[in-house]
Amino acid sequence: MTDFMFPIPAPSVKISGRAERFAVRRIFCVGRNYAEHAKEFGNDERDPPFFFTKPADAIVPSGAVLTYPSLTQDLHHEAELVVAIGAGGRNITAESAASHIFGFATGNDLTRRDLQADAKSHRRPWDMSKAFDESAVIGTIVPGQSIAPDAAIRCHVDEQLRQNAKIGDMTWPISEVIAALSRYVALAAGDLIMTGTPAGVGPVAQGQSCRVEIDGLPEAEFRYAV
Repeated sequence: MTDFMFPIPAPSVKISGRAERFAVRRIFCVGRNYAEHAKEFGNDERDPPFFFTKPADAIVPSGAVLTYPSLTQDLHHEAELVVAIGAGGRNITAESAASHIFGFATGNDLTRRDLQADAKSHRRPWDMSKAFDESAVIGTIVPGQSIAPDAAIRCHVDEQLRQNAKIGDMTWPISEVIAALSRYVALAAGDLIMTGTPAGVGPVAQGQSCRVEIDGLPEAEFRYAV
């Protein structure tokens, strides 16, 4: 047993019906995976998938009350389906991708949109707009290797409907996302993939609540303290 100088918490997510928790290794995120969302930001919806990351310790559970992030005046919600990887691999085929899935969860990829816009304008990395503290709200994982393409994904801010689409609206389906990502990195058990957001992203202010729902999965909800 190796001793460490500093105790470092192990990020994890609750699993439905299980006492064990899902230990999180890495969080990968897919950019522009819904055509209407790509178009609302002036991008080509036919572009192949690209990826960015969040640190595992950015995770917060559903129901959390969060401090509004620093250095932003334009914090946006992004409702997403989260895929939990249970078996790793490199160069995974789309046909075998489902066998690498442990389960699914509802998620919210919180984004400091003004910082992202500034980074884009200077051709700089997006890290500080996406990978900040408490930027990944993730609900309970439900074990399973498939989710219905007609499952609805919705986001409400203070009970106002902001996003409303179907999982099947993804430009690149889950199997192809896993295959593409596994060509860049060797996936491993404990990895999470946030699979992109539909159109309708928008701001969440101090004192507001935000709830993401996906049919068949527990919700991912949070509120910003005043």
